[in-house]
Amino acid sequence: MTRKEAIRYAATVLFAHKGFQETTMQDICKVTGTAEGTIFYHFKSKEGLLIAILEHAKTQILTEYDAAFTGRAFASGLEMMEEAVAHYFHLAGVMEHEFTLLQRQFPHQLAEDNPECRSHLAAIYSCLTDIFERVVRAGQADGSMGAFPPRETAMILFAMVDGLLRLKTCNLYDAGALYDELIASCRRMLAKPCDGSR
Repeated sequence: MTRKEAIRYAATVLFAHKGFQETTMQDICKVTGTAEGTIFYHFKSKEGLLIAILEHAKTQILTEYDAAFTGRAFASGLEMMEEAVAHYFHLAGVMEHEFTLLQRQFPHQLAEDNPECRSHLAAIYSCLTDIFERVVRAGQADGSMGAFPPRETAMILFAMVDGLLRLKTCNLYDAGALYDELIASCRRMLAKPCDGSR
């Protein structure tokens, strides 16, 4: 891990669990053993550091999904959907600090006034929706899913999955306890109706 990567990682953990406003540059210096000037050399500002974290999170999410799905054959779009959902929860564990940070309020508040932050947040949510849209289109192509609007359906599917993760992140409910019901609900929502009306 380079010094720049170590700074970004430490800031990710601190921002996710302590908060953006509550984390000082001195906190990051203390954790990394780095001078404040070195942090500013690499990231220019605290906001720049947050934006670098968002950019890295998007790259890592895409890399992980590509590795999980490239070259794999699925029996149906519904099976691919199950894998996409399972992989989302897997990623939330592997990238725990990044996912916790994304579910905090401060990145979204900063995005209101910072176009670059807004662009990176939008790119993350867009790439995640793209993954679920790919699943819906695959299911429609093989006939296992109904003829629903793919993008809107993908957004609803992502919102269900991410919403369940938020319950876990906020320590409100064990997402694992609802996983089977989530998959069953997704199947009911996406499956092609038997009467062929859609």
